[in-house]
Amino acid sequence: MRMTDLSIEPARLRLHGTQAALEVSCPLPGVLRLRHAPTSASVGFLHPELPDKQSWAVVSTPGARPLEVTREEGRVRVRAEGVELRVELERGTWSFHDADGRELARSTRVAGEVKAGYPMNTYRSWLTLHAPPDEAWLGFGEKVGPLDKRGMHFTFWNTDVIPHHPDTDPLYQSIPFFVGLRDGVAWGMYLDETWRCEVDVALADAGAVAWESWGPELDCYLFAGPLPMDVVRRYTTLTGRMPLPPLWSLGAQQSRWGYENARDVRGVIQGYRARDLPLDCVYLDIDYMDTYKVWTWDRTRFPDPAALVRDAAAEGVKLVPIIDPALKQEPGWSVYEEARERDYLVRYDRGGVLVGEVWPRPAVFPDLTREEVQRWWGGLHRDFVALGLAGFWNDMNEPSCFAVQPDVGILTMAGKRSEGVGTVEGQTLPYDARHGDKRHLEVHNVYALGMAKGAWEALREMRPEARPFLLTRAGFAGIQRYAAVWTGDNSSHWTQLETSIPMLVGLGLSGVPFTGVDIPGFIGRPSGELLVRWMQTGTFYPLMRNHAAKGTQAQEPWRFGEPYLSHAREALKRRYRLLPTLYTLMHEASVTGLPVLRPLVMHTPKDSEAVGAFDQFLFGKDLMVAPVVRPGQTKRLAYLPEGMWMEWPGLERPGAIQEGAQHVIAEGRLDTVPVWLRAGGAVTLTRPAKHTTTANWEDLEWHLHAAAEVHGRLYEDAGDGYGDFRITELEGRLGEGDFKLTRRVQGSLPMVRKEETVRVYGLRYASSVKGALSFRFERGVLEMRVAADWTEVTVAT
Repeated sequence: MRMTDLSIEPARLRLHGTQAALEVSCPLPGVLRLRHAPTSASVGFLHPELPDKQSWAVVSTPGARPLEVTREEGRVRVRAEGVELRVELERGTWSFHDADGRELARSTRVAGEVKAGYPMNTYRSWLTLHAPPDEAWLGFGEKVGPLDKRGMHFTFWNTDVIPHHPDTDPLYQSIPFFVGLRDGVAWGMYLDETWRCEVDVALADAGAVAWESWGPELDCYLFAGPLPMDVVRRYTTLTGRMPLPPLWSLGAQQSRWGYENARDVRGVIQGYRARDLPLDCVYLDIDYMDTYKVWTWDRTRFPDPAALVRDAAAEGVKLVPIIDPALKQEPGWSVYEEARERDYLVRYDRGGVLVGEVWPRPAVFPDLTREEVQRWWGGLHRDFVALGLAGFWNDMNEPSCFAVQPDVGILTMAGKRSEGVGTVEGQTLPYDARHGDKRHLEVHNVYALGMAKGAWEALREMRPEARPFLLTRAGFAGIQRYAAVWTGDNSSHWTQLETSIPMLVGLGLSGVPFTGVDIPGFIGRPSGELLVRWMQTGTFYPLMRNHAAKGTQAQEPWRFGEPYLSHAREALKRRYRLLPTLYTLMHEASVTGLPVLRPLVMHTPKDSEAVGAFDQFLFGKDLMVAPVVRPGQTKRLAYLPEGMWMEWPGLERPGAIQEGAQHVIAEGRLDTVPVWLRAGGAVTLTRPAKHTTTANWEDLEWHLHAAAEVHGRLYEDAGDGYGDFRITELEGRLGEGDFKLTRRVQGSLPMVRKEETVRVYGLRYASSVKGALSFRFERGVLEMRVAADWTEVTVAT
């Protein structure tokens, strides 16, 4: 990719040779965009000028920053706000540096090829990065494996896989973004290409991370750190952040492909209530539809949907129906006829409407990559919204297609008929299917993103007083702007419980914080022990849903008998106790992009041991969770990062305080979840309830681990909508002879509680307290009752 000429503009540098072109710009502080076009002369019409490109993922482009360009012997140096790029003109390779001149990344090869084909040309574009032996590679979205993906190979092609296993790739989401970490310094790269692509993470060559796109470009964004959280913040500034979801969506959720009628739905709600099990949401799978036609009801099974919604609401439960994109090709059905008449359907290469099979047969596919189709699709939610359905579950949206009906093809130049259907990879549409003026090979990975975008924007318009809730199986970079993500059709195996942790942490590192996994596995036969351990882990998932497949045993918590039911109940009540902290972390994610589930290295990036601790995680910055994820174990090895940590199993019984940067043996009986509270950390809990109501908590407990500095935060509002809020900031200082706590409040949300409880761990003694209504010091725990509007408390130690 040799470069011979350059054009310098205030905010863009263009370099090109006889065949290739490269554009460099700085869209945000600490971020560079490198738009490689290795076959520009063969693909474009205006080489070396590159055509305008509209990104599906990038939403934040406030204006490119000015560049300072210096031409040196055989090299061009580009400086921008907080970053620097050095381009070697002879080879077209580059090195990426931070503001201190430290090299963060280096490309070793940029190349491409174009092959004439029928009915479409094929492209390949390659970018290879140097992979130092001590560098960890994190993220990559929804991918299997440990936290560090070194030594793995991934394909980005949204795929319907049932069931998936610990080594299955590709899966349902394609997010070509990663964080590199070396010597405590982080950087990141996002490949903004929707085409099918692959990455080899130092597997074929231990010294290289090799990207291959099946498109004609490699549009890269490079992010400087120096901390992992800096990279994630910059990436989510570029691709958007999760909007704060409604509180009810953080409660317990129950689903099953197999609740076949309204009686089943009412029964499962009654089953939860009769056994004192918290519940906020029940899903309706495809059995509610009339002959699998989306937007319809089977009136023999669900004769009165409005009454079902009302009955569920009376128990504090929301209903969420599944929505699949495939439309039944049924003449006379209004949805199909409207899509056909408006030319909203995906077509064969020949031009006719593509016909396949999903649950409906025959099935056609709305072209959800086009904005006018997205708006039309969003409008189809109106009747369901009017019924009071609280959210929507987007499934089969890779898009999944079990079979494609063949077309007769067209005559080739040799006088023979071409194959009617081109290459099909997985259960989906052919590479050459037509989406407007684009091919499926280019837009397959963003089909689900278009579906979610159309739904979310419609829900904001139809129900402006409520926050939309969407759950999606498939997606692309930027999906966090519209939907929560669950990891698809997993299995009831212990290995899948263990690997759910790095999978969800990887999604969080890739900008998607609202995630979950089917508990205790979608397919299989879970034991009572597996149910309990998965629910204990799922207590900390942002989305906590029990879901199972038709043809498997029922797995609502009471199906396993005692003692498992009691342990499951405790896990659910723990979840509801934790909601003030979880809700606050979700608000933080909506503002900063930082995930709820975090790898240990996010806050201790220089700790090489923390990278290997992939079966544990931080819940925010202050709680460290190391759940038991293997059968028969009552103890487990856990790694404590640097700092001081207090054992706090199950958020209940304070234990020993231990120094970090070491491995410890944690107790993990079946009734125990190993949890630690960081010194200087503060979390909030409330009383458990049978369902959520408001995030303006009537009962609130602060739990603090005393240290030289303590920081806590609580976000409160009505739990839905866009009204008043209140943010409480708590700071503590442990000095010589006293421990002082101060509290600051911003926002206009009225206070509903009159008192709060503050529990402080880690103090040796407390002789008196100034500013509290009452206090007691017992067994190393200081418990204070304070007025809800307290501003300062001083503890004599």
